[in-house]
Amino acid sequence: MSIISVLNPKGGSGKTTISTNLARSLHEQGHSVLIVDSDPQGSARDWHAASEDNPIELVALDRPNNVKTLASMAANYDYVVIDGAAKLEDMIAACIKVSDFVLIPVQPSPYDIWAASDLVEFIKARQEVTDGSPRAGFVVSRIVEGTRLGSDVRTALDDYALPVCDTTITQRQVYPQTASEGLTVFDADNAKARAETTALSDEILAMLAPVKQEVA
Repeated sequence: MSIISVLNPKGGSGKTTISTNLARSLHEQGHSVLIVDSDPQGSARDWHAASEDNPIELVALDRPNNVKTLASMAANYDYVVIDGAAKLEDMIAACIKVSDFVLIPVQPSPYDIWAASDLVEFIKARQEVTDGSPRAGFVVSRIVEGTRLGSDVRTALDDYALPVCDTTITQRQVYPQTASEGLTVFDADNAKARAETTALSDEILAMLAPVKQEVA
């Protein structure tokens, strides 16, 4: 069992979109997956409720003390994906403490990059007392296809000394269109969106592999 948190204290960074599609990508690969909605706004809950046939299970744990009990609940799943809250420091801290991997989505905007600063500092402080856990990395989201913004953001993120995923999540209408129906890009006829989501999940699994070897 591995716990993946998708965190960024700034709202609108694409956390719920990435969380739900990442969970579905892992499910498509044959893994058992649980989504945890840790945001009091309940965006992931709204997404889940919009479809009667959603293959992914979801629970709401929107208090820090509840998140601390997640490990026992998650033992029955291969992967748990936490959709992180915005601005709630105690909740974000609780998610980091239970996670094996933290994915930090950032838009191609200086505001998103600046907003990640405190989060990165907290992750690194946690790593210092846990022999490097959780592992963490950035993913650049909402890239406009055909622009250089993705590479520019990568350069700006270098100062944080955390990996940046090779995969970027492109601004595509298929993401909000499927979300409004409680679905994901795996339910749509959009090969590019499915490919980039699958590539992202593969990168995360590759970064998690050393953690699983250590546990074994």
